[in-house]
Amino acid sequence: QVQLVESGGGLVQPGGSLRLSCAASGSIFSIYQMGWYRQAPGKQRELVAGIIEGGSTNYADSVKGRFTISRDNAKNTVYLQMNNLKPEDTAVYYCKLVGRPTMIQRATDYWGQGTQVTVSS
Repeated sequence: QVQLVESGGGLVQPGGSLRLSCAASGSIFSIYQMGWYRQAPGKQRELVAGIIEGGSTNYADSVKGRFTISRDNAKNTVYLQMNNLKPEDTAVYYCKLVGRPTMIQRATDYWGQGTQVTVSS
């Protein structure tokens, strides 16, 4: 069973920075993509940034130029460096992994428990 453990959330002032980490543990045959989503109160969960197996990345327009996603394949860990944070970035941030648990099973979505990011003065 794959488990995702997120860390790095917290309270930060506008203009500050945070770095989120998400480590995948357990047995998995292959990882297709990893990414970060967020959900603010009263809003739907939205994609923040994603990184696929080959290293290509994509970002929500609202975070382009401020957030950077990266991945350490050896550690099955994905990071989200968040700079110049704004109050509207306040949300619970979730890590997602898409991968095949075994060679014969189809791709599955795995989610972390979420980590709170609050941007406030």
